[in-house]
Amino acid sequence: MDTSLKSTLHRRGLRMTPQRQLVLDAVRELGHATPEQICQQVQRAAPAVNITTVYRTLDLLEELRLVRHTHLGHGAPTYSEREHEHVHLVCHHCGVVTEAPTALMEALADRLREQEDFELDVTHVALSGRCAACREADRKVAVELEEKETQA
Repeated sequence: MDTSLKSTLHRRGLRMTPQRQLVLDAVRELGHATPEQICQQVQRAAPAVNITTVYRTLDLLEELRLVRHTHLGHGAPTYSEREHEHVHLVCHHCGVVTEAPTALMEALADRLREQEDFELDVTHVALSGRCAACREADRKVAVELEEKETQA
């Protein structure tokens, strides 16, 4: 049982439930997961837990600052542990998600603070682009097309 979760809930007048612990455990085990993926993981141990319970629990855990959500694209948000801080790099072609250190965003965060008086949460950022594998595949296709054109 997670003693930090139990003590945090107790301080707020809430009680620890097996469902809350299962949801937190699923978030930790899965790393980045949608509510549906978390629900599937929880249901392995407790089949009666439904998606509504998972959503409510995720909202509570986020309010308690134990988990955070990030939007990695057009789909459902993904949840991870609060300490799991990094920038997400999302390939909009193949969907692969990689992680980069938040330090890469420091210059942008400083500039936004100075020029726009805006405080960027660099741990809650997802950048969309194309991964190396997709760019290489594009390059190969372009070379093949060029070769066909020169042969014609």
